[in-house]
Amino acid sequence: MRKNFSTGAKWEDIVGYSRAVLVGNHLEVTGTVAVNESGMLVGKDNVYEQTRFVLQKIEKVIADAGFRLGDIVRTRIFVTDISQWEEVGRAHREFFHNIKPATTLVEVKALISPEYLVEIEASAIRQEMS
Repeated sequence: MRKNFSTGAKWEDIVGYSRAVLVGNHLEVTGTVAVNESGMLVGKDNVYEQTRFVLQKIEKVIADAGFRLGDIVRTRIFVTDISQWEEVGRAHREFFHNIKPATTLVEVKALISPEYLVEIEASAIRQEMS
C-alpha cells in the first residue's frame, strides 16, 4: 500500500514528486528547504535558522503520516557552504541528540534557488506494534 503526502506546492506538479511517500512502515521525506506555507524563505542568510525550520517541517510531515522523530533512521543534508557545517550540526543535534540517525552532510554547488543554504531529506521506519 502506497500513500503520497502533498503540500500543494507548485513544484510538486511541475517536477512530479510528493512531499513524502509512505509504503508499509517506511516513510521517505523529499528534499526540504526553508520555505513556509506562503512560499517565503525563513532564515535569510542564516543556515542555522534554515536548518531548524527545515527540521520542523520534516517533523510535521512525519507526524501527519503517523510517525515521530524517533522513527527517523537517516537524514541527508545538502549545504552550499560546508564551512558552516557546525551551525547545521547544532540545529540537527537539537532534534536528534538522543535519536542519532545515520546522517550524511555534503556540500553541493547550488540548490534550486541561491537563497537556500540547506536542503534535508529523511527516511523513517515505524516499528510495528505487537
